Amino acid sequence: MRRLPAEWEHADAVLLAWPHIDSDWAPVLDDACRCYVDMAASILPHAPLVIVAPDIEVVRRQLAEIDNGGIAYVEYPTNDTWTRDYGPITVVDDNGLLAIDFQFNGWGLKFASDRDNIVTQHIFNLGLIAPRLENRLGFTLEGGSIESDGNGTILTTERCLLSPTRNGDLNRNEIEAVLKEAFGARKVNWLRHGDIAGDDTDGHIDTLARLAPDNTILYVAPKQGDTELLLMEEELRALTDADGIPYRLVPLPQPAPVFDEDGNPMPATYANFLIVNGAVIVPTYGQPESDDLALGIISETFPDYVVKAVDCRPLITQHGSLHCSTIQLITQI
Repeated sequence: MRRLPAEWEHADAVLLAWPHIDSDWAPVLDDACRCYVDMAASILPHAPLVIVAPDIEVVRRQLAEIDNGGIAYVEYPTNDTWTRDYGPITVVDDNGLLAIDFQFNGWGLKFASDRDNIVTQHIFNLGLIAPRLENRLGFTLEGGSIESDGNGTILTTERCLLSPTRNGDLNRNEIEAVLKEAFGARKVNWLRHGDIAGDDTDGHIDTLARLAPDNTILYVAPKQGDTELLLMEEELRALTDADGIPYRLVPLPQPAPVFDEDGNPMPATYANFLIVNGAVIVPTYGQPESDDLALGIISETFPDYVVKAVDCRPLITQHGSLHCSTIQLITQI
């Protein structure tokens, strides 16, 4: 029997892919790298890091002041840095740990992904992830599109997983069957509604609603007139886990809208936090009132955790945030 651990269970490392000049980060590369240094500094007290970059010496220099010996550097080319969506997803089965390598196609063929799609196989070959690797490259799935409670329930969105440019040959029942088989899920909760301005992932769950211990869901609260998020909130109220237990819902504020230099919205969301070994690393956006409110709510929801803030304004310029940039690795039980 398989089980997809919850994010609040133990992680042996966190995978990052470093911004580089041969990527969309080029115009804001210095700011992006500073943000990644801040992320690394926040994570390192709680978990080692595996960092993939086309030139590891550049990264070594940037991390020299914080490298405590807990960083594994992997020289390998990438298209981009969103490891949540192309890194390995680790499950537990009767034989121990198994890393699953799903197809990553650039969020429905929107962006190049040929290099990113090989990263999981490469770090497996180096012995940096679970001891067994399952090839599921026939099925497109991004880590940011699913949430697990570690007890048989998966939370996801229809808009992403039913996108015709991902697994367009499969219907909802067939996709749900894959999720249940791959992750040992007993129940898949689908959200039909929910949208964050500037999101180009077709509605990743990790921008909208996050599972937490004690049957809790933190979610982006609707503002007045925000029909999609209001309908999502109604859907969340009706959900139960695989054992029929309803959720405790915790609303998170929305930051004030953030726009790029051309006036396009960017997807700032506090739901895109990372849980790792007793810490919650939360993205902030240079808005003290809403930043502090979100940090306070998350601290109350995770009373036994260390809560840290990382300014992620550089990340949202490329339409992602902190959770999108990281994925936990489990290498031993």
